[in-house]
Amino acid sequence: MPELSAGDTAWVLTSAALVLLMTPGLAFFYGGMVRAKAVLNMLMMSFLALAIVPVIWVLWGYTLAFDGTNGGLIGGLGKFGLDGVGVDSMWSVPIPEFAFVGFQAVFAIITVALISGAVAERATFRGWALFVPLWLTLVYLPVANWVWGGGWIFELGALDFAGGTVVHINAGAAGLALALVLGKRVGWPKQPMRPHNLPFVLLGAGLLWFGWFGFNAGSALGANGLASAAFVNTLVATAAAVLGWLLVDVVKQKHSTTLGAASGAIAGLVAITPACAFVSPIGAIVIGVVAGAVCALCVGLKYRFGYDDSLDVVAVHLVGGVIGTLMIGLVASADFTGEAEGLFYGGGVDLLWRQAVAAAAVIVFSFVVAFALGKIIDKTVGFRVSEEEEVDGIDLGSHLETAYELTSTSAGPNRGVAAPAPAPVRAETTQGA
Repeated sequence: MPELSAGDTAWVLTSAALVLLMTPGLAFFYGGMVRAKAVLNMLMMSFLALAIVPVIWVLWGYTLAFDGTNGGLIGGLGKFGLDGVGVDSMWSVPIPEFAFVGFQAVFAIITVALISGAVAERATFRGWALFVPLWLTLVYLPVANWVWGGGWIFELGALDFAGGTVVHINAGAAGLALALVLGKRVGWPKQPMRPHNLPFVLLGAGLLWFGWFGFNAGSALGANGLASAAFVNTLVATAAAVLGWLLVDVVKQKHSTTLGAASGAIAGLVAITPACAFVSPIGAIVIGVVAGAVCALCVGLKYRFGYDDSLDVVAVHLVGGVIGTLMIGLVASADFTGEAEGLFYGGGVDLLWRQAVAAAAVIVFSFVVAFALGKIIDKTVGFRVSEEEEVDGIDLGSHLETAYELTSTSAGPNRGVAAPAPAPVRAETTQGA
């Protein structure tokens, strides 16, 4: 039996900590994008995922995702409560299994939290608290098993290094489903709903970019050349995506916006996630530019089709995840994959169709189950706040708190809620309308 690698173990644990930081980063990114009267609720939705998911992961999440596979669909219950996972137990690479458990747990946390952006400012906290464990169990765990646990997508030969299907397409499809279940916010799309704090948005984007190196490079599960390649590709694809999004900003609005730069970075991070270890740095730049430009253009789809995706989870995570997943089939290089090549490298369409099947399957599965869960929750405990609570402010109605106390004597239903400052126009304004 090979010995555990101290260096690889240290890298995986460090990467897990970086990924955990991404959820508070996401909270600030989303929190800055909503109006002032909803920022605490947005932060709390991410923090609730931080509270619920680790408990479920230890009890039944890890075993259902990674304890073998039954029919290619779901794992077993042999490691319920991490039974049989000892201090010296080793994963399939020379790191402790506990390190792998922790690393995968933080992936599950951020995936659930991503969905919250689609229903910002109008979802009941109790409804969200019920949706998190149900969706995690019924959707995330099976999909993780399909892709990373030896399930049918793994057997199909589709590639997903760090979560294009498992994380981003999965969350994006669920976000679209919940946006349709909950309906439009009061006043959308006629009333401007500008980000209330763009410095929060940039802070969140920066934390996400920082943590994403653990997300992608950490998925090599070792301090090695593969992690180094994933690191460089993550860096350059994200930078290219910022430029791609800003180019669309300039063409459409004649200005490069702060919100556009932050959103472009996230789009690039999303798109390079499944591909970061399978493409060259040139391929990563191509993926980044395409993702930044296409995701920016797709922001306007919600106005055209009439669904209120509050913070553009569909345009960034669903579309970006699909772009990254499919472009593996175009620009994957055998120098990185070992054998699989994309269409542009002489591999034909063999890998491309496998990537397309994987993406389509996850979209359909996640959307259908999330839509059903949303309907059930809405009909039972309620998933949409009242119109009065939404207009007065979901922070006060759901948490009895407000983010900004402007005066010590303020009173009334809107006390402490600052008026949104003017901000560059993008997702929640008139772009794409």
